[in-house]
Amino acid sequence: MLIREAEEKDVLDIKDLYFNFLTKYPPKEEQDIEAWKQLINEFNKSERLYLLVVEEDNRIVSSVQLAIIPSLTHNIRAFAVVENVVTHEAYRKKGFASMLLQEAIKIAQNKNCYKISLETGSNRESTLNFYKENGFEMDTKHSFLKRL
Repeated sequence: MLIREAEEKDVLDIKDLYFNFLTKYPPKEEQDIEAWKQLINEFNKSERLYLLVVEEDNRIVSSVQLAIIPSLTHNIRAFAVVENVVTHEAYRKKGFASMLLQEAIKIAQNKNCYKISLETGSNRESTLNFYKENGFEMDTKHSFLKRL
């Protein structure tokens, strides 16, 4: 098992994760794999964007995105946002997503972020407990979403 940043060669495994295990409604149109590769390369060049993966059995089985966002508040300290926490169904309950979240938290701490946040669309108790077990608290703030 290896935790690392995604590389261009991982693109098909990541696409499989996103399309089969992240969303109920994947896009129907054909995806531009070259554009996906370009975006992965942009992540790797950035000091604020991370696409973390777990490699197991020579494939990508879990992934987390992390964005570090500069802020003028909190003595000009950035904040971090976690998105797209996903693990292949056959590799769940092995701690991979927890390892990725802990790595994301470590990166955010090293970047001197004052907070790290995430949202989940799941109301399942097991999912909510998973985030709590990884140090996240249910907040009193409200989240609003407008799909574009």
